[in-house]
Amino acid sequence: MTRRSDNSQSAASKSDTTAQSGWKTWGLVSGVSLISAGLAAYEIVPASVTPLLRESLTIGSTAAGLLVGIMFGTAVITSIPAGAVLDRTNSRNAIAVAVLMLFVVGIWGWIAGKRGNYQSVIASRAVGGVAYVVVWNAGIDIVSRAVSADNRATAVGIFTASGPIGFALGQGLGPIVAELFGWPAIFLAFNSFAFVGLLLFWPTSRGLGHSVGDAPSFEEFESVLRNRNVWIVGVLGFLGYALYLFVNSWGASYLTEEIGLSLGLSGLLVAVFPAVGILSRMSSGLLSDRLFNGQRQPVLLGSFCVAAPLVLCFTYLQSVPVLIALLLVAGFAIQLTLGLSFTYVREVVKPRVAATAVAFQTSVALSGAFLAPIAGGAVVDIAGFDTAFLVAGSLAVCGVVLAWLAPEPARQ
Repeated sequence: MTRRSDNSQSAASKSDTTAQSGWKTWGLVSGVSLISAGLAAYEIVPASVTPLLRESLTIGSTAAGLLVGIMFGTAVITSIPAGAVLDRTNSRNAIAVAVLMLFVVGIWGWIAGKRGNYQSVIASRAVGGVAYVVVWNAGIDIVSRAVSADNRATAVGIFTASGPIGFALGQGLGPIVAELFGWPAIFLAFNSFAFVGLLLFWPTSRGLGHSVGDAPSFEEFESVLRNRNVWIVGVLGFLGYALYLFVNSWGASYLTEEIGLSLGLSGLLVAVFPAVGILSRMSSGLLSDRLFNGQRQPVLLGSFCVAAPLVLCFTYLQSVPVLIALLLVAGFAIQLTLGLSFTYVREVVKPRVAATAVAFQTSVALSGAFLAPIAGGAVVDIAGFDTAFLVAGSLAVCGVVLAWLAPEPARQ
């Protein structure tokens, strides 16, 4: 009788421990996702008030696009070095430092914006790009190690969905913040998300700061750069991010300047484009694993096949409800690639260099995010919105061709 009672108590204790462990794990995932969402909102928010920025700072479309693209440019340059540093230091501490950096650059950008100093605003955004890439790479690393193999894809999917959540917040709330407090306040508005995220993340991430094992050697790193399949996945990520950032950066301006909607309404409408990525990025792995029996290539091919005609015909439609529907479908399709590519690239290399492949994928993919707002602004200035969306649609067609040639990974 006593033994049975002891067994019951032991089982209850084990259940409590499991529940506590589960609570800590999802507290960690929620916390680091909130930090990432705050950074993503800070990243995209200038696009939601582009006309105000151009008027206040006396800049053209290309310079305005650089306000969004500069963070991605910094991330492109620093992703692989940051990954190398994270392999040799404490990722948990690095995320805390990145949150502190967000507060610093937010105040810096706010002061520079109020003074009308474009160069200083750009400099603050460049530093913010370092904080972004540190949180992104360290977040994927810690989340991957915090959960069991059965839940890893779900947890990483939730974390990557922080990107569209932040983009939706930035696009939707940016014009409201600008109207209430002046446009420079957009650089301060989303720090609270990162702070709350840090409060959740810090106590639930103890013991998860250091990666297991030695950092990859130079030869192993070089093998990733020579891998043809890694480059195919990287270019697909480049094209996907270029389409994603082009629509995010210039969709609201098109609706305001060509359709005649208010800036606030345009921002809210374009916010559906990244917002649908919350569902898209989480479901991309499920579609691949369940519907296509683990195949990756059909999801990538379908992503670009759906996106291409929608982007090509965007400026030929004048009905607001139709444009909203188009933004929803296009946003879902494009972000299927963004959700799956980081899993895909790990599977085309050996497990030993999987983290290096992810850092490389981040660098190549985000170069598309860096170039798209700037190049898009240049095309808008030279030839108008019709030509700009035609060029973007052509990139999607290139994605169809490349996805058709993409291999199925031999998953390790």
